[in-house]
Amino acid sequence: MRKYVIMGVQGSGKGTQATMLAEDLDLVHISVGDIFRLNVQQHTKLGAQVRRTMAAGELVGDDLVEGVVKARLAEHDWNFGFIIDGFPRNERQAEFFLESYDIDGVIHLDMPDSEVRRRVLARRLCSGCGMDYNLLASSPQEAGKCDVCGGELIPREDDTEEALAVRLRDYHQKTNPVLDIFRRKEYVVTVDARPDRELVQQAIRAKLGLPPRDLPRPAPAADSKADGRPGGKADGQPSGQAGGQAASQPGRGQPSGQAGGQAGRGQPSGQAGGQAASQPGRGQPSGQAASQPGGGQPGE
Repeated sequence: MRKYVIMGVQGSGKGTQATMLAEDLDLVHISVGDIFRLNVQQHTKLGAQVRRTMAAGELVGDDLVEGVVKARLAEHDWNFGFIIDGFPRNERQAEFFLESYDIDGVIHLDMPDSEVRRRVLARRLCSGCGMDYNLLASSPQEAGKCDVCGGELIPREDDTEEALAVRLRDYHQKTNPVLDIFRRKEYVVTVDARPDRELVQQAIRAKLGLPPRDLPRPAPAADSKADGRPGGKADGQPSGQAGGQAASQPGRGQPSGQAGGQAGRGQPSGQAGGQAASQPGRGQPSGQAASQPGGGQPGE
C-alpha cells in the first residue's frame, strides 16, 4: 500500500500528476478541490459556503478543509493506497497527518509565480458539462466551444489577477512551513513542474523509486490516399496487406485473432476493427467533473 501527498501552487499540475499516478498504481486520488467543486455543482450547504468564499477571492478555511479530508479518509476505500492533494495546509494538519498515516512520500511540484500566472489565466471551464480546458495545452477544436457538449467556455470565477495574487501569497506563507516539517522526515521530493506533463511524471517516479510510466504510443500518421481510395489503399489491396496478396485470404499480414477482410487491419490482437484505444479525459481528475479553482480548494 502506498500513500502520497502531492503539493504545489495552483496551476502546477497537481491534479494531472496525481491522476496519472493513481491510474497506474491503483491508488485513490483524493482531491480537496474536487470535493468542494462537486458540492458547488450539487448546490449543497457546503457548496454554497465554498462558492461565497471563492467569489471573494479567498481560500476556504483550514478547519473546513480538515473536516472534509478526515471524513473522506474515514471511508477507507483506498485498498491499495491514496494520493492526496490540497492537504495538509498548515503545520498542525501536517503533524496530524504524520501521526495518523504512514506516508511514503511528499511530492513537491515547484513552479515560479510568473509561470503560474500564465497557466492559470489561460484556464477555461465549460459552462454546460464542466469540462476543463487550458488554452495553452488543450485548446478546444472550435474556439470558445466545448468539444464534448458544445457549451460556452468561460474563465473560472476566481481566475483573476487579484484573486490569484491573494492565493499565491497565502500558499507561500502556509506551505513552506509544512514542507519543512515533511523535510525533517526526509519525505519530500521536489520536481520542476514546468516541462511537459509526461516528463514531469517520469521525474516524479524516478525520485520516488517507482518504475517508469509507459508512454502513450503516438497515433499513426494518416496514410496518403492513392488511386482515389481511402486509407492509403493501392492496387486494389486493403491497407496493411503485403503486395500480391488477395483480400480474400484470411489472416495474412494481420495480427493474431483477426479474420481477413475485417476493418482495422494492423490493430493489436483482440481489438475490434476500427476501434481506437480510449484515452483519459482531458484535464479531468479521475471520477470527477473538471475545473479546480484555488490551491487547497477547487484548483490544481
